[in-house]
Parts: sequence; C-alpha cells; structure tokens
Amino acid sequence: MTTSFVPVGRVIRPQGNRGEVVVLADTDFADERFAVGARVYAAREGGMTALTVRESREHDGRWVVGFEGVSSIDAAETLRNLELSIPEEELRPLAAGAYYVHDLLGCDVWTASGARVGVVGRVQIGVGIPMLVLDADGDEVLIPLVDHIVRRVSVADRRIEIDPPEGLIELNRRTGGAR
Repeated sequence: MTTSFVPVGRVIRPQGNRGEVVVLADTDFADERFAVGARVYAAREGGMTALTVRESREHDGRWVVGFEGVSSIDAAETLRNLELSIPEEELRPLAAGAYYVHDLLGCDVWTASGARVGVVGRVQIGVGIPMLVLDADGDEVLIPLVDHIVRRVSVADRRIEIDPPEGLIELNRRTGGAR
C-alpha cells in the first residue's frame, strides 16, 4: 500500500545559527503539525525523510522550527525550500462545510448561472479571508472562500459553485502580465 502525503508547509530559510528554519504553514492546524514531538516528512533523495520537531514557535504568521538532528545553520540550509508533508491518514475529520486545501485544488469553479470561471490552482490562507486562486485561461482570479459566495463544494465531483456579487470576478482578475 502506497502512502499519500499532504503538504502542511514549506521551509523558507534557516533562522539563526542553531539549526532552526522558518516555515510557511499551509494548514489551519500549524500548532499541532509543528508541536514539539510532531513528525513531518520531506521528499529527499528519492524518498520521504521523517523530521521530528524538537522546538517551535509562531512568529509574525510563520513558524520557527527546530528539527532533531539539525543543529547548525549549514544543516538547516539543506532544508531550504523543502515541502513538509504528513501522511493523509493522519488528517483529522473536519466539520461539515470545511475542506482541506488539497481537496479544493484542481476543482472546476462555475457560477450559479452556469459560466465556467476557472480551476483552483491554490488556496491563499495566510492573512484575512481565505481566497481560492483560480487559473482562468491564463489569468488569475481571486474568489473569497466565504459561505455567501461559495454556495456548493463537491470534492467528489471536483466542482465548486459560486454566486459572486456583480463585478467581483472582473475586480479580482489579474491578467497574465500584470502581476
């Protein structure tokens, strides 16, 4: 049986000289995922390497994490840009109407009137209201992930139905070259 892994964060850079790294969390449960003793996995050298958290703290919306066996800036540098994941079976059940980011990725987004808007390429969850970031024929469209706009999500059908206020899609469209 092959284990599927789900991303929970990415190592941005080393922090200090004791082997700590800055992690940009991609989970609503960062306090659990990066708690002392927690284990995350990183793809390295053709396989998944387990990393055990020895210390962590939240700082300015990011996590400063120390892993067992990583005690110098040089060792921390080898973790730069690594995606941190957990086995899918470790995910906790969510309440009705809540979704994991990986479940939304790749979903087609349609308006209630039947117009296709685009495909979810990522979900922006860092600050404020979570946003669906859609690939819309080369453009990027941001859709707030709130109940009064996102009317129906069917992970099984890979489809999301939205009922945006007039002008929202046009207002939140970033044309390919205007980033």
